Amino acid sequence: MTLDKIIQLDKELLVFLNGLGNAHWDTFWMTITNQLSWIPLYVLILFLLIRSLGWKKGLALLILTAVLVTFSDQLTVFIKNTTARLRPNRDPEINEIIRIIKNNKSFSFVSGHATTSTAVILFMHLTLKKYYKYTILFFIWPILFAYSRIYIGVHFPIDVIVGAMLGLLIGFVFYKLSLKILAKMDSKNWN
Repeated sequence: MTLDKIIQLDKELLVFLNGLGNAHWDTFWMTITNQLSWIPLYVLILFLLIRSLGWKKGLALLILTAVLVTFSDQLTVFIKNTTARLRPNRDPEINEIIRIIKNNKSFSFVSGHATTSTAVILFMHLTLKKYYKYTILFFIWPILFAYSRIYIGVHFPIDVIVGAMLGLLIGFVFYKLSLKILAKMDSKNWN
């Protein structure tokens, strides 16, 4: 299958998924796509980190998470500017036939929302799963977050799928890095 055919199928899938929306759900999906709406989840994760690992290790992982978010954000911006794929709301081939709830002007590929949310959640899931049984439920966030980008008309399905895959890689690498940091803290008796 050629790249042109993949891009065409991606556009068709976007038109279909985006077309499932209606005005009754727009406010819900705009709320989901807003990072500030997820503050309660961030607070819960911070609480679980500190409760499980203590203040010093919890703070160390919080700082590492901030580095992860910064790295993920900058990497996705670099990829977007390198590939320069127009967002659906800017693509003249489809922007007249999709529902556009939000207008973004930057490039589309790869979704920073999907990448970063998936990276953070995988990192937190791997870190906290030995302490809490249901951390797998954290993955509801990046799934909803990523779909919201399609719903509002600012990302193609491939943008969020590749973003999520990239996020899994980043989250795993940072988890492995965190194990080294925590081991070093243990060796220095930083409990």
